[in-house]
Amino acid sequence: MLSEKEKEELLKLARRTLEVYLKDKEIPTFDLLSGELTKPGGAFVTLHHENTLARVTRSGVAASSGTLRGCIGQFEAPDPLHKTVQKMAIAAATEDPRFYPVHLSELPEIQIEISVLSSLEIVQRLTDIKVGVHGVCVSEEYHRGVLLPQVATEHRWNRETFLSQTCLKAGLPPDAWEKGSVLIQMFTAEVFREKI
Repeated sequence: MLSEKEKEELLKLARRTLEVYLKDKEIPTFDLLSGELTKPGGAFVTLHHENTLARVTRSGVAASSGTLRGCIGQFEAPDPLHKTVQKMAIAAATEDPRFYPVHLSELPEIQIEISVLSSLEIVQRLTDIKVGVHGVCVSEEYHRGVLLPQVATEHRWNRETFLSQTCLKAGLPPDAWEKGSVLIQMFTAEVFREKI
């Protein structure tokens, strides 16, 4: 568990990293005092855009206010947590294939959310997955899909819909999770975002 101060540090770090990277293509260095932020850890960084006018997907469809603008993460992270957050912030802004890269001028309208991840755990019984508590990762051969715990809550999905949507994200049929051929893993996430 991170302290409130550590969460605030990570959010400031992510924002400053994006400011510097989008302007100068450099990753700033930081001296962080907190021990937890220097330990290896996985994280997702999610960017939400608050202005529909500047928010256009690659398909050319404008999204509604406060919706997704980029989200990328990493479970197996050998780097300290603060470096993982920096890398994922940049990746969410510039590498999410669903969206055009974030422009520096958009940054004031972007809200940053960080999900600090637990380790992946193989699901023994589907009833072990608690909607709103666990995120899900499904994989089969070269297909892999991950949805964070808060996604199910935001969409008011039940467990079955959550699993089906994760399969779809992996490029698998929505009922693949029922067939026993996919590996289903779960995880928890400590989720916090900037206050606007």
